[in-house]
Amino acid sequence: TENMNLSATILSLLIPSASAWSTPMSMKADSGSASRRDILKNGVAFASAVAAPVAANAYVVPDLPYAFDALEPYIDTPTMKIHHDKHHATYVANINKATEGKDEVPILDLMANALEATPVRNSGGGHYNHAFFWELMAPHDKASKTKPSSKLMAMIDKSFGSFDEMKAKFEAQAAPGAVFGSGWVWVCVNLAGDELKIVGTPNQDNPLMKGVADEVMLPILGLDVWEHAYYLKYQNRRPEYVSNWWNVVNWDKVNENFDYVVANHVGVNVKG
Repeated sequence: TENMNLSATILSLLIPSASAWSTPMSMKADSGSASRRDILKNGVAFASAVAAPVAANAYVVPDLPYAFDALEPYIDTPTMKIHHDKHHATYVANINKATEGKDEVPILDLMANALEATPVRNSGGGHYNHAFFWELMAPHDKASKTKPSSKLMAMIDKSFGSFDEMKAKFEAQAAPGAVFGSGWVWVCVNLAGDELKIVGTPNQDNPLMKGVADEVMLPILGLDVWEHAYYLKYQNRRPEYVSNWWNVVNWDKVNENFDYVVANHVGVNVKG
C-alpha cells in the first residue's frame, strides 16, 4: 500500500494536468498519443523504481555493549576501535557480498556447513566469532563481580579438575605454539551437554563448523588470538594478553551461554 501511494504521488508530479495534454489541431493525433504513452510508460517505470524497497544488508556489525575505552587497561582503546570498526566490519561486508541474493538466515545457521563455502567459512565465521566475542567482556569493575555459576563450576570441576586448571589449559591452548599464527580458543560444551572441552581453531573457524574438530561443539567462551586483537598493546606478548583478558571476562554472560546450550543443544545466537 505504501509503495502504491508513493507511485501515485510520483506520477502526479511527473504527469502534468489534463489541459496540458491537449494537442493543438495542427499536430498529428498519433504523434500526441505516442508521446503521451511514452511519458506515461517512463513515469510508471520511474515511480516503480523509486517505490521499490531497497534491499538491506542481511548482517550488520553490532554495537559494543560498552565504550571503546571500557576494557582499559587490559585491552586498549585504539585496538578496540580498529578491531570492531575495521576488522569486524570487513567480515560483515564480505559475508553480505557472499550471500547477496540468497535467503537471509541467522549467521548461526551458516556455521554448520561453513567449510563447504570459503567465503562463509572466513567471513561468516569472522562475523559470528566477533559478535560472540564482544558480548563475553565487560569493564573490569563489573566483570570482577561475576563468577561461574554453581552449575557451570560443577561441570568445570568434572571436566578439568578445577577452575584454575581450566584456565591453565585454556592459556596453554592459546599460546603461539598451540594456535600457530591466527585463530581462536574456546571453552565448549559437547552436544550431549554433559562435558566441557577446550578447543583451538585456526583463522576464523569455530567449533560449530562440521569438520573443524573431531566433533561439533557448542562454544560458551572464546578468545580472539589474532594479532589484530592485541598487537598494539602487547606486540608479540600473546601470553600476557591472554592472562590479562580474564580480568574483563563477564561470567554472567558465560553462564547464560552455558545454560542455553545445555538446555537446547544448539549454538548461541549472536547480534548482527
